[in-house]
Amino acid sequence: MGRIAFQNLCALLEKSSGLTHTKNMYIDEQVALTLYILAHHHKNRVINFNFNRSKETVSRHFRSVINAIIRLHHLLLKNPQPVSSESTDERWKWFQGCLGALDGTYIKVCLPLSDRPRYRTRKGEIARNVLGVCSPEMQFLYVFPGGEGSTADGRVLRDTITRRNGSVVPHDSYYLLDGGYTNCEGFLAPFRGQRYHLNDWRAGYQPNTSEEFFNMKHSSARNVIERCFGILKARWGILRSTMNYPITMQSRIIMACCLLHNFIRYEMKDDPMENEQTEDDDNLVEGNEDQEVITTIGTSNEWTQFRANMAIDMFNTWQTSRHD
Repeated sequence: MGRIAFQNLCALLEKSSGLTHTKNMYIDEQVALTLYILAHHHKNRVINFNFNRSKETVSRHFRSVINAIIRLHHLLLKNPQPVSSESTDERWKWFQGCLGALDGTYIKVCLPLSDRPRYRTRKGEIARNVLGVCSPEMQFLYVFPGGEGSTADGRVLRDTITRRNGSVVPHDSYYLLDGGYTNCEGFLAPFRGQRYHLNDWRAGYQPNTSEEFFNMKHSSARNVIERCFGILKARWGILRSTMNYPITMQSRIIMACCLLHNFIRYEMKDDPMENEQTEDDDNLVEGNEDQEVITTIGTSNEWTQFRANMAIDMFNTWQTSRHD
């Protein structure tokens, strides 16, 4: 984070979130201490030494700043905007009406023995299954940090669209997701049994069917969420190692990191972490109550046909452009 962005963050937390100076610590030191912990995830004794503060002071101000960042969710979470018919973005112009992409990622955590079975992943790690939804500009639209590691991605998604202040998907829009999810209204998955991943197209292979072309463009656009998670974990070291905090605090830390990610990308024209990512790197939004939204997940013939028609139109457009 640049110096100007840091100053703007301190000002925003003071003005819009109620963070205040204390008798012994100004706001900028509180924020700097918190960012240092999030970025490096050092032990408390390291923080005590570097900032010359007691453990109790470090813990208290860390919680205070995290809570202040969470209170800015209505400002920092990006409002979804559908891809327009006038889009010239080679990745997204094929998906008019699309709001972005979603996927899940695992964040390792430390939990009491009684809770570990529910958070144990297929690889045996104790982790949270975090659902993230991002825009084409790689800013988070929605984050659900409370999924249990043993819960399948599809179940986490189903829970988020039925909960209060959950993910909002209008009937005339949709998100891109990978083959691990169900292709259904509002959620557009690739064709199974066809080439899909970006590496499948590296050797100059050209799609021969509408399903293959659809998958190629779908993979290119949906890769934005994988890159978003890659940048998030590269920036915040606390998300790369096991978090040893109470359960509720773990969720707040994850959410705060996502909000800070959005803030940095908004404040800084060039995100320094984005240049380190490659194409192969593997909440709390209040919706409009008058808008009809999707509240169930299930396959339908209409949505299957919608995807098939889209694939055929995309393939025909591509074929025509090649012959022009």
